[in-house]
Amino acid sequence: MKKIKRITSTILFIPFLTLAQETEKTELITDRPDATESPNSVPQNHIQIETGLYYESFTENDIQNETKGYNTTLLRFGILQNLEFRLGWDFQEIHFSQNNKGLENVLSGFSPLLIGAKVEIVQEDKLLPSIGLLVHAYLPFLASTDYRLQTTGLETIFAISHTLSEKSSLGYNLGVAWQNDADGIEYIYTLAYGYSVTYHFGIYAEVYGNLPENNRALHFADVGITYLVKDNLQLDATVGRGITDNQDILLSAGVSYRIPK
Repeated sequence: MKKIKRITSTILFIPFLTLAQETEKTELITDRPDATESPNSVPQNHIQIETGLYYESFTENDIQNETKGYNTTLLRFGILQNLEFRLGWDFQEIHFSQNNKGLENVLSGFSPLLIGAKVEIVQEDKLLPSIGLLVHAYLPFLASTDYRLQTTGLETIFAISHTLSEKSSLGYNLGVAWQNDADGIEYIYTLAYGYSVTYHFGIYAEVYGNLPENNRALHFADVGITYLVKDNLQLDATVGRGITDNQDILLSAGVSYRIPK
């Protein structure tokens, strides 16, 4: 799933767990392509890779801002039945150009490394929704010079989901973040509706945003599709834009893969 701040890139693989033979088929639940995080953790002793690329553009006062994200890979490791460890790193390029003046500036490199965890707090039971808690830290000393911040970023998110019917569901996130050397915290929200057209093909629509304490709020909307190629392999694509005057277009595509035991 895409995030309000995109995350991750290629990460060195370190042997994590001795994987036993798989005894049951588990549903593939991902944290991409939308911004809304799932409350579900990766099953114990599983490794899940979620990666993709994106492009977004915004023009204001004759200055065009284009961002390209590559290898936005999130690695998820199932440690316990209800707990996962998360690693992510993002490589991106930002191009600033001023119309009719030929001026251009480029930022390029790795963003701060994401390290975190997700824990399932409550399983869905009739009217009671599924609830999960995510905690992330963004380590600035592992970022490229163009994206190196002065302080470590922190993010805490409650992820909640409701099953509406056999084919539809509703998910939403509420959280706070301290990052980007900002003066004060910012509040995070997301709301996503998903519908399973068939077993393999799904669609969703979403609104999301952030509300900084000392800056203007930013709100976004997107729609997307997912295609389950195999029980452990999913493709996705997304298109979106800003509701407020902050994003002209967002395009994203990716793949999620759970490594078989």
